[in-house]
Amino acid sequence: MPIPTGRLGSSQLAVSRLGLGLAALGRPAYITLGRQRDFGPDRNVSELERRCHEMLDAAYAAGIRYVDAARSYGMAENFLGTWLQARNPRTDAITVGSKWGYTYVGSWRLDASVHEVKDLSGDTLRRQIVESRALIGDRLQLYQIHSATLESKVLENVDVLRELLLLRASGLVIGLTVTGPNQADVIRRALSVSIDGVNPFQTVQATWNLLERSAGAALAEAKARGWGVIVKEALANGRLTDRANGAHVGALKREAVARRTTIDTLALAAALSQPWVDVVLSGAVTVAQLESNLNATAFEPEPTDLPDVAELPTDYWAQRSALAWQ
Repeated sequence: MPIPTGRLGSSQLAVSRLGLGLAALGRPAYITLGRQRDFGPDRNVSELERRCHEMLDAAYAAGIRYVDAARSYGMAENFLGTWLQARNPRTDAITVGSKWGYTYVGSWRLDASVHEVKDLSGDTLRRQIVESRALIGDRLQLYQIHSATLESKVLENVDVLRELLLLRASGLVIGLTVTGPNQADVIRRALSVSIDGVNPFQTVQATWNLLERSAGAALAEAKARGWGVIVKEALANGRLTDRANGAHVGALKREAVARRTTIDTLALAAALSQPWVDVVLSGAVTVAQLESNLNATAFEPEPTDLPDVAELPTDYWAQRSALAWQ
């Protein structure tokens, strides 16, 4: 069954309901559970580029038409750029989004003490948009603040906001991503931003999953304003798969078995069923994982009355922060 497609909010960007996120494909270490099983010890640059291209091929063949990268995802933009050059899909056949604000500093080491550094300044934005365009070219269509928070003050930074307006005037769609237990507050603050009488933002990307649902009402407000809505971490970095432990896994496993499906399919289908969402990102790193994730786009019936496994936002984000890079 083809993956449903549509527009990203009120923008003209065409997207599929399921997108492919490259957070786990562009660097040797990440925080997803079971990464050692998926990647093994061979994580040199050429091997990860081969794997990333394989995943992009599989995603495109399946009908995925939104790909999400970031400057901090190791060499994700590099790998995406070489794939675009090699495959040369029509410009209107795939939408590419990326993010600025973090710099990858892990030196391609699994044991790096620091993997990425955050700096949401105007200087970083001006430097990283040049870097992103050098790798992706005019294929770059959506550019997002990476993990805006109230504490960062980025939504009050006039230099950044004016620079974003200039980028929007150049033809880019401008968005932000949010993170942490106060996602809803950040989204609502972003909805109220005005610089020279204009709000530069057109999309928002947030974490929403069966464990962390606190941003839902704010995302509905953004959707009502015409913003595009992208959901990330719908599988909670592997905590909503059969690789995880905990009471929530048992409850969801029983539900999945009763519905003749898998936990990941059930969790992704729950995110896709939210009336305000345009795109839900898959973080798959193997073709088998992607195929399982794709089942969510045709899941019938809609996953209502699921077990309530939601956690307090503070508890959820504390557990996420404790996940090991592997």
